[in-house]
Order: sequence, then structure tokens, then C-alpha cells
Amino acid sequence: MILRVNAICLTIVTLLGAQDFTNLHVEQIATGFAGGEGPVWSRAGYLLFSDYEAGRIYKYVPGRTPEVYRDASNGANGNTMDKQGRLYTCEYKSRRVTRTDREGKIEVLADKFEGKRFNAPNDIVVRRDGHVYFTDPLYTPLEHRDLDFFGVYHIPPDGRIEAIARWKTRPNGITLSPDGKILYVANTEEKSIHAFDLDRQGRASNDHVAIANLESGADGIRTDRKGNLYLAVRGVVIYSPDGKLLGKIHPAVNPRNIAFGDRDFKTLYMIGNALFRVRVPIPGSVQY
Repeated sequence: MILRVNAICLTIVTLLGAQDFTNLHVEQIATGFAGGEGPVWSRAGYLLFSDYEAGRIYKYVPGRTPEVYRDASNGANGNTMDKQGRLYTCEYKSRRVTRTDREGKIEVLADKFEGKRFNAPNDIVVRRDGHVYFTDPLYTPLEHRDLDFFGVYHIPPDGRIEAIARWKTRPNGITLSPDGKILYVANTEEKSIHAFDLDRQGRASNDHVAIANLESGADGIRTDRKGNLYLAVRGVVIYSPDGKLLGKIHPAVNPRNIAFGDRDFKTLYMIGNALFRVRVPIPGSVQY
């Protein structure tokens, strides 16, 4: 059951030296999403987000109650868009990554690496030039696991998939810097954020820790147009590009994932078991 709430929570940002993040207010939009995940804003004017427990993708148009956008979603988790308005989805139950065109046709982008099935694709981002990056951890039991590592993957426009990281610990949320030159990946078990340098061909190098010693493992991550990082970590914590802690947003329920939206991309949507939003002073960075 989805319950429309529209409750306002005042004084939700802990100020840690960044005047941009004062006097913000969180609105709780709706509850009832046991597996709320993967929000992405469509330039058509609505938010899409997954509920992997219900096996659905929901559509939220501001001012309305969320409605089912896709049923039988194969455990859809992370979602993103590209410049053509196509939807990319990590389906953890089917262990694949799909792309849905604007007419609703679903195409499988990847379901195997080196002939072996993925673990459970989790989160995804597409660079402006069409390079796709996604994470493949494993948070649910499998009867048979094919890969002996947890991967971060790159699909270039020619479709030849490559593993840019083969970790023993699990990657999770993934995002890009505003200029598309840095790929950020949450390492949940390490309680850290890794960064990779990306070249013009989309190739990744220099895997290093950008933020360490988080209070908990991060899930979803996003950047704003100034390059600040927003991490879903017991609320949402905000870091500058050089790793300085700027502030924290405190919704009533901890979100798993986040996305910037609305026409100006100055609304931060937060989804966990409930859907929240907060207006922020700096527009979010998107690649579409």
C-alpha cells in the first residue's frame, strides 16, 4: 500500500561550515516502498524509482500520488537516463542490465561477462557521450554464483564490456563528476568512496579512495554542478570535491538512494521505505 503523506520536517540540515546548506526543509511525499531504490528524474517531468521488493518501477509526477510505471520489473534496482531519454535499469533478479526506449521497447545491454552471468547489477550511470558504467555486487543469495569478484563495469558505445575493477568487497552506488572526467563508486563494506579518472574514450584508471571513514557504508551517490558529493549514509551527507564534510540532511527515514530532479534540478529526491524531497541551493549534475 502506498500512503500519500506530504509532511514537512523543519531544520533538517546540520550545518558544518557551508552556508549554502542552511534553512532547508524536507517533505515526505509517500510511504509504502519496502525496497525503494534507484530514483532518476525524466526531463518529461516525472521521477521514476524502483521497489525491488514489490518488483515494480514507480512513476511520481509532482502533486500526484506515485503510480506503477512497470510491473514485473525483474527486481529493478538502479536506474538512469541518457540524452535520448532512454531508461537504463539494473535488474538484480534477472542479473542483467536493460535499456528501455521512449516507446517502451526493452533491450538487454549486458547479462554476462566473459561468458559468466553477473552477480546482481545494482546501480548505473551513463556519460553524455554514451559510455555506460554500472556496479555488480551481491546482496541477495544465489543458488549458483559464476563470478568470483564484485565488479565495476564499463560498456562503451561499441558494446564491448570491460571490468574496470574486480573487488573482493562490494561496490554499490555510482555517479560521475559534472565534467564526466571522474567516476565515483561507493564501496559499502569499506565505508569509503572510490574515484577513477576517465579519459575521452571512457577508459578508467587510477582507482583511489576519495572519501574514507564514513560513519556507515554508502549506498546511492550523486554530484551537484559544483562537484559536491551527496551520499546516502544514515541520511544524506554532503562533501566538497576535495573531501571536506559540508553538511547532512536528516529525513525521517534513512534513504537508500538519491537523485536530483524537477525542471531546475534543485530538488533532491530521497527514496528508502518512503519518498522524500528537499529543495537545495545548488542544481544537481546530470549527464542527460
